[in-house]
Amino acid sequence: SINLMKFRTPDAGFDAEAFKKTVRTMIIAMELAVDGSSYPTEKIAKNSHDFRPLGLGYANLGALLMSYGLPYDSDEGRAVAAAITAIMGGEAYKTSAELAALVGPFPGYAKNRGSMLEVMNLHRSAVKKIEVVKMPSNLKNLVNDAWDCWTDALEIGEIYGFRNSQATVLAPTGTIAFMMDCDTTGIEPDIAIVKYKVLSGGGMLKIVNRSVPLALRNLGYSETAINDIIDYIDKNDTIEGAPGVHEEHLPVFDCAFKAAKGKRSIHFKGHVKMMAVTQPFLSGAISKTINMPES
Repeated sequence: SINLMKFRTPDAGFDAEAFKKTVRTMIIAMELAVDGSSYPTEKIAKNSHDFRPLGLGYANLGALLMSYGLPYDSDEGRAVAAAITAIMGGEAYKTSAELAALVGPFPGYAKNRGSMLEVMNLHRSAVKKIEVVKMPSNLKNLVNDAWDCWTDALEIGEIYGFRNSQATVLAPTGTIAFMMDCDTTGIEPDIAIVKYKVLSGGGMLKIVNRSVPLALRNLGYSETAINDIIDYIDKNDTIEGAPGVHEEHLPVFDCAFKAAKGKRSIHFKGHVKMMAVTQPFLSGAISKTINMPES
């Protein structure tokens, strides 16, 4: 999984070229691992070699959207998430098609060619449904990048086929997100602005989301105001009630769980809608926790 925050530029943009290069590198590395891996059963080994499925994904989406000052549960946040997911999927299949040109498609491709090209067309067509008008002006170009990636993937794939039947999924990244120093996992929003993790050797770790100051800066708050708000969060484990925070900005900091001293959290439909806009660009499934009240 790729840490999306690594591609956030200082001016709150997204480095699509660096992201595409990373996708390309990882797809090649994962493709090489298919033949070098061992598998638990003969059937799984045969399937892996016949169809060569891969599973590239990302983490830290929630932190990235917050850093832009975009609520996770918003049309704006969903449009940005869709565009980034579309670039990842398109560039992954473009790379897979280029690999097929060099070493041939996956063994099961010939009998699935028609169906697979139809699916590739559906992926590309879904780019047209991304709500570009809702995106911040400096991120709208991501939709053009997504369209170009899928177009290249289709044009090369129609000639040479694809090296891999599947290329992308969104995994939960529960443990690896910590290893990658992410604030949020997989496609998830933040669980809470301030999190406590019980350590196996004893003690507790307090984790404050580092996207908060980036978001406040993006929303136009002064450095003095930002410091006061961060101090408040540190003491109260919530941004609700913090000095100087505008009511209309609170949705940016909404999390999956309601803070002990707060009232706000992301509506369960916000989780479902995020999955709905990203799934059209993924080969495989999304692993996602959808938090909702008992009622």
